[in-house]
Amino acid sequence: MSTLRSALRASVVVVGASLAGYSLVRELRAHGHDGDVTVIGDEPHPPYDRPPLSKEFLHGEVDIALADGTEDSRTRWLLGRRAVGITSAPTGPGVTLDDGTVVAGQSLVLATGARARSLPGTRALTGIHTLRTVDDARAIRAALHTAHTVVIVGAGLIGAEIASTAVTLGVQATVVELAADPLAGVFGPRLGALCANLHAANGVRLRTGVAVAEFVGDHRVGAVRLTDGTLLPADAVIIGIGAVPNTEWAQDSPLHIANGFVTDSQCRTTVPDVYAIGDCARAYHEELGALHRCEHWSNATAQARIVAAVLTGAPPHPVPSTYFWSRQYGRMIQFAGYRRPDDVLRFVDGDPSTPSCTALYERDGVPVAVFAIDNARLFTRYRKQIERRPAAIATP
Repeated sequence: MSTLRSALRASVVVVGASLAGYSLVRELRAHGHDGDVTVIGDEPHPPYDRPPLSKEFLHGEVDIALADGTEDSRTRWLLGRRAVGITSAPTGPGVTLDDGTVVAGQSLVLATGARARSLPGTRALTGIHTLRTVDDARAIRAALHTAHTVVIVGAGLIGAEIASTAVTLGVQATVVELAADPLAGVFGPRLGALCANLHAANGVRLRTGVAVAEFVGDHRVGAVRLTDGTLLPADAVIIGIGAVPNTEWAQDSPLHIANGFVTDSQCRTTVPDVYAIGDCARAYHEELGALHRCEHWSNATAQARIVAAVLTGAPPHPVPSTYFWSRQYGRMIQFAGYRRPDDVLRFVDGDPSTPSCTALYERDGVPVAVFAIDNARLFTRYRKQIERRPAAIATP
């Protein structure tokens, strides 16, 4: 009992004040932790929800705040502060901030997220944007409300959502994608093509199998030249080609870093009492039998629950299947589970030609993932079925 009381009163330092870090604080308190928690965030804004940034937030101001933390007197929020290194103190692991201050606790949780990947030549011109923060979203919103033409580089979920918003604002949009089959790596070729076809059906031009050669303009971007020589006029350019985990600040530490902070299945790093969660973490996934870095909203909250359980001595929290959603051109796209290229795709309701459809990915005749467009009810039924299956079925 004394060990449990000690765990519930232990001090915790969290680096990262976005969804993962915020969720960890909530989960710790829900598990009865009443010790001091310090949360460090490099943005000046209180924690906020990121998914709306590429959707309804681009139409106008919406409430995306998660909380400001002021209702919890045992939680200290250090916002607008940046961690520059990991250190140690008599009490346990800690971090050094950009002003030289050292913040330490008995446990350290890294939730520094990721930053948007960019392209060469973007800093020389204005009018070129990436989307990661609320300030990025406000700049993109302002651009979309004044632009006539926009070029979106990257046909992933973020690029597609921004293209969808551009259309509703009356902006002529072109999406440029290096891969020949957008979203095939996420959904497989058949369903990837189904999602890609939404662009043409809504008046958006999709250029695949081609890359950006250069951005054209004097001080402000005016066009994008592609590697095939095509010149695309552009009042604004938005780059959505993935994200890079924020780990460089800790590169001089003994942590194992390889496309993220490497952890075990319980989010423990290679340094005692140091954990990593969210977009910056590359955790061992028992179901996949491999290290896996996931940037979805559901993963950040799931890993926060895992670490909260570990730190408070609660029973291990099961890892749920990956789940994400995307709203594009008035359609709701949902996916849950873990698919492999050799899984068999089977439609259980509708097909690519119908207004809505639901498909299962099956392995040895057993559903391991589900995809749906505009069929939330059936999607939810199969998602629950997949999450109840024995984990061994999905292990490679």
